[in-house]
Amino acid sequence: MATNKPYGDGHRIGAVRKRSQRKTKIQGERHWTKRNRTSGRFMDQKADEKKFKGVRKEAAEAAGAEPRTLTGVLNEAFVFRGNTP
Repeated sequence: MATNKPYGDGHRIGAVRKRSQRKTKIQGERHWTKRNRTSGRFMDQKADEKKFKGVRKEAAEAAGAEPRTLTGVLNEAFVFRGNTP
């Protein structure tokens, strides 16, 4: 039987499911923002420059595209759901 010991050493076995992360710009600073993939809701943002551990990157960041602002991403999600700005 497999075990994930030792406990509390800061590592995880496997990936985080139904989550993604993207680099967003808030007040001129770039930070990684974690997002729920099913609802599109933003969950958390890193204070430092490091990525979230075990969370997959979204396609734009994987291709090396320029990060967008959080306002732009929210507007995209708003229009995607059939609303008009």
